[in-house]
Order: sequence, then C-alpha cells, then structure tokens
Amino acid sequence: MAETQKLQGSKVQKVNDLLLRAFISVALTLPLGMRLWLMGMFLRRVVSPLAGYRSRAIANLDYIYPDLEISKKRQIADGVADNAGRTIIENYDVLGLKERMRDTELQGNGFEAVKKAHGSGQPVMFVTGHFGNFEAPRAALVAKGFKVGGLYRPMSNPFFNAHYAKNMHSLSGPVFEQGRRGTMGLFRHIKKGGMGVLLFDIYDSSGAVIDFLGQPAPTMTSAADIALKTGALLVPFFGVRKMDGRSFDIILEDPIPHSDGLTMTKDMTKRLEVQVATNPDQWFWIHRRWKPSRQRAMAEAKIAPSEHL
Repeated sequence: MAETQKLQGSKVQKVNDLLLRAFISVALTLPLGMRLWLMGMFLRRVVSPLAGYRSRAIANLDYIYPDLEISKKRQIADGVADNAGRTIIENYDVLGLKERMRDTELQGNGFEAVKKAHGSGQPVMFVTGHFGNFEAPRAALVAKGFKVGGLYRPMSNPFFNAHYAKNMHSLSGPVFEQGRRGTMGLFRHIKKGGMGVLLFDIYDSSGAVIDFLGQPAPTMTSAADIALKTGALLVPFFGVRKMDGRSFDIILEDPIPHSDGLTMTKDMTKRLEVQVATNPDQWFWIHRRWKPSRQRAMAEAKIAPSEHL
C-alpha cells in the first residue's frame, strides 16, 4: 500500500524526478569541490531563474529591505541559489557529510550544556532555520557519537520524496514526516530522553504571529512546547558555510531559558535573525516565509522575470 502511494503522481513529476535523480547521480561521482561547484552553479544559473526562485527571493528582499540596492538583492538571491544547490548535494551524501564533520570543532556554550544534559539523561531539543546547511550541525553531533532525530518536510513530488525521505533516515534516527503524527512521534522520542531537531522558520497560518526581520510571520511554537512538556534543553544551532563553500562553522548557542512557548519562540527567532543579518545569502529567501498572497502579488506586479536576468 505504501509503495502504491509513493507512485501516485503526474507524468511531469515522474520525468522531473528522473532528470533530477540522473543529475544527482552524476554529481555524486565527482570530487567534492567540483560536485559542490556544479550543483551551486546549476541551481543558480538554471533552476532558480526557470522555477521563479530568483524572483521570489528578490520579492522577499524587497519586502524586508526595500531600500537595498537591486544589484545587492540580485547578488544575495544568486548566493541563496548557490548555497541551496550545495546543500542539496551535501544532504544526498549525508554519510559523507558526517565524515567531513568528524573533526569539526563545535563552537558555542551550547555544546557543553548538551554534553551535561546527555550525561544526566535530560532530553535535548535543537532548533534551527533554513540557513547555511541545516543538516551540518546534526551530522557533526552524530559524528561525535550522539543520536539526533528530527522532522522532515515531505516534498510535493511523490517520486522525489520517496528517495529524499530514505536519505533523511540514513544519518540518524528516528526521523518523522512533518505533521501532527510526526510531531507526536518526535515528542515521544524526546520525552524518553532523546535528542531531536526541528526547523521552525516555516510559514504556518495557525501559528503565533512573530516578527521576523521586521515583518509579521506566523510561526509554530512546537519546538518550545515540546521542550516545556518534556523538560528538554532547548538549544539553537547553526551550520554557517565558510568562504571556501565546503566547510562550516558549527555553532551551538546558549540554551533558551524555559518560560512560555511564545517567549521562547521569539528568542529563537532573534537568534536566527542575527545569523541572517551576518550572512544574508545563506538564508533560504526562496521560502514564502511571510504572507504568501502578498509575495505572489509583489512578484507579479513588480518583479517581471526580465528585470532580474
């Protein structure tokens, strides 16, 4: 039954999946540096303009930084696509990523707090955003002997999602599909003393309205709620890509004090804002993080594709 569900999709989705699988397979045969450059270039020059990601990123930048020069917005949007391409291929070789992270220093006071919690049996809830490579910190922790589960957001293409989900499980588990059932699975895992990670910077109309980069962005407080209900340490972490395009600064920040779900989610949002301000081209501006209808209207009314070629 599960296999039948995986195969339900359009012919276009199937063709797109086959093409993407072929491209990824070829890329994975290349040396690391060439592989990362190729995927970054492919996303930047081909996928991003054709799929509208570049226009969407610039629309978001217009919304948040209206006074920023258009040349700088284009530069950031291209950097976003390049980082996304590198991240995709890195996360399709998560075991290789783990090996690359094995000797990487874990920076920040959060790591000592995590080790102490782990030693005492206290659960740990990590939070991060779609920034840099969000799997790099998890890979670094797994390389050092920790088991870190999490949630993943299923892809809209069911053919692509079938192997994407399998890949997500290969690094460390348990990994759950985003949604009510998955959140409950992660909750039970954390409650038993486990470690897990959740990406919180996703638009959700039912979430709490919290300002992100100066504009209201509905945000779920799930990570904070889980931490409060389980007594878990709540630790923001980030994988910041370095200038060489292949290595990372892995930062585990000070744990967020327990208070209430809204206050704690505002705190993690501010931590992400600092990272975005420092490296704006590493946050995924292609997301519809604010009001989707507003972003579409802006893209259609102000961002004609020819303006940003």
